[in-house]
Amino acid sequence: MPKSKDEVPDLTAPADLLIDAANEIAIRQKLALVALGKLPADRALRVGRLLDVNGRNWHDDQEIVISGRRIAWVGPAGAYPGEVGERFDARHLSAVPGFGEVHKHIESSHLTPEHEAALVLPYGNTWTCEASHEFSNVNGPKNLEFWLTARLAGSPMKIFPLPGSAVPPTAYEWGGGHFGYDEQQSFLKQQLMVAGLDEVMDWPAVWNPENPSYERLWGMIRATFEQRGVVEGHAAGMRAINDINAFAAAGMASDHEAWTLEEVQDKLRRGLFMEIRPHSLPDIVKGLLAAGQQDWSQFALCTDDRSCSDTLKMGATDHNVRLAIESGLAPEIAIQLVTINPARHMRLTPWVGSIAPGRFADIVLLDDIATLSIAQVWADGEQVSEGKRYIKPVPSIDWPDWATHTVNIGRELTADDFAIAAAPGRDSMQAALLRPFHWDDDFITMELPVRDGLVQRDASRNVTKFAVVDRFSGEGKTAKMFWLGTGPKTEDTALACSMGHDKHNIWVVGSSDAAMAKAVNALRQSQGGWALVRGGELVATVGYEVGGLMTCRPPEALDAEMAELYRQGETIEWMYEPTFSPRWWPGFPERLAFATLTCAPWRWVLVAPSPLAPEGFVNVATGETHSIVW
Repeated sequence: MPKSKDEVPDLTAPADLLIDAANEIAIRQKLALVALGKLPADRALRVGRLLDVNGRNWHDDQEIVISGRRIAWVGPAGAYPGEVGERFDARHLSAVPGFGEVHKHIESSHLTPEHEAALVLPYGNTWTCEASHEFSNVNGPKNLEFWLTARLAGSPMKIFPLPGSAVPPTAYEWGGGHFGYDEQQSFLKQQLMVAGLDEVMDWPAVWNPENPSYERLWGMIRATFEQRGVVEGHAAGMRAINDINAFAAAGMASDHEAWTLEEVQDKLRRGLFMEIRPHSLPDIVKGLLAAGQQDWSQFALCTDDRSCSDTLKMGATDHNVRLAIESGLAPEIAIQLVTINPARHMRLTPWVGSIAPGRFADIVLLDDIATLSIAQVWADGEQVSEGKRYIKPVPSIDWPDWATHTVNIGRELTADDFAIAAAPGRDSMQAALLRPFHWDDDFITMELPVRDGLVQRDASRNVTKFAVVDRFSGEGKTAKMFWLGTGPKTEDTALACSMGHDKHNIWVVGSSDAAMAKAVNALRQSQGGWALVRGGELVATVGYEVGGLMTCRPPEALDAEMAELYRQGETIEWMYEPTFSPRWWPGFPERLAFATLTCAPWRWVLVAPSPLAPEGFVNVATGETHSIVW
């Protein structure tokens, strides 16, 4: 870790923490001699049973011999021919490989990587393929450095970054980062831990040569193919067979957005690696079993997004495995879906995915296989947890200014920034409206009243105001429009957040323009997080001081802050439109953080103002823009 905020870490050292081609050769030369007993091993772990995920077989009374952070030898206890420095007896426990996440946004835990590691390691999660288009959109040039810093500081978690294809998410967004061929080629050449290209989301830009992001995206795909990386996909809402065929033909290797059994089967048949998320997992697994699915090698389980509060309640990767077992999958297959399967898919089998020589010594020790009860977790060849307790020190990282000063709004915002002017002499105006997850082809239109020259909200019809504030240029450019069925009915109240997928500008929803300005100004001061204004007063904040997405604090501290935000939110009357989405429910509108996803599924959205979308209202499939009021 750098000594000062200005130093840049050496991304090729130390040899045993990262994966560098030259260092890797030296490591493996030594491992071969340790395996032959010609050099002494550091330690040996004896276990009652060991799951070979390569063949899905259990082996009794096995020994795992470790050199440094790697496994050198695996076999029957007592058969290793060399000397061992330390011996550990866990014959009452069963060993399975450390669990891996094939697709996860660590930023969604809202913890920096070192604190995320301490949270999830006791749940068996020892490695993660980081889908890095969140921090990439905040500070693209520092993306790789950010994800390797915790590891260089000694964190046992292996993070395999996949630079984001959605940087920016569409051609109509900007700021923070811009990735194309040159950037992707550089990432892949710098570090072997870079596994490929993060989920390709902007499907209209992939198939349509007229789309302004066409060349940028195909440049990233080309750079990934040149370095034999994996091109991950994101096919939200893609159900038509022609589209699925085209998606696979374009080189996308996977999808984690399938919701139904039929969708999974259609995409699996076209060669996509299926990454199943918990919310659809039970129906999909039960349906596949009922349909007679025998071969599970083209499947993995993935978390995608999970807050630290939810992880504290339900667990991490182990929750996904347990859910699969409860849905009828054999424990051994369910474990393969978070070990060898994702490692094969991501071409990481030399380092993770199995308890085998050459791999990092990451081992989950179970005291009950059927319930996946975890007694201990080992990572980098050492025990790191006892039960649910992490027993190693969390690296102390003084994150530099480029990570902690990312909300760049160079002025105080006022109510005027959120006002929507009417045409002169009008007492009403037609308005374009959206609502959360409005996936229809056309926006909603409604006639709204005018007062004092400004178009007004209409709480009686569940109409409020939503805005996106640019946090990158220093100008605080604001796009605003009316939304249906969300936000506060309570007067002079607003909720703002600096996490707004996927560009992560600040979004704010409110019952008055003044309250919206106050909430955004609070985030300007705190450098990100949540801000809740009720009755004109700031009543709750949550700090995401790193990237405006994460905090460098233990999960319990963040969880307590979120609990207070929810408590204050319960004192507010929130709008609710029960018909507009099965994924939306009444109460505190936390899911608005996902409501500006520009690539799900490619319709009308509100983004920060840009030359291609001056008011911020744009159809990301066609590039068409439209006035907010007329």
